[in-house]
Amino acid sequence: MNRVKIDAALYERAKKAADKAGYESFEEFLTYVLEKELNRLESSPDDTRAVEEQLRGLGYIE
Repeated sequence: MNRVKIDAALYERAKKAADKAGYESFEEFLTYVLEKELNRLESSPDDTRAVEEQLRGLGYIE
């Protein structure tokens, strides 16, 4: 396991959010947040457009 230094105030905020959201641990919450952000950053504009078109076709967005 690797260790990452996080500002104490940020850690406390994230730990409270993880607890409130029902995550088993801070690490589980952190993994979820990192994966979500990485997926967002790695997706291409074409991927985003395709999803928007699908949602529009299904009537979820106008």
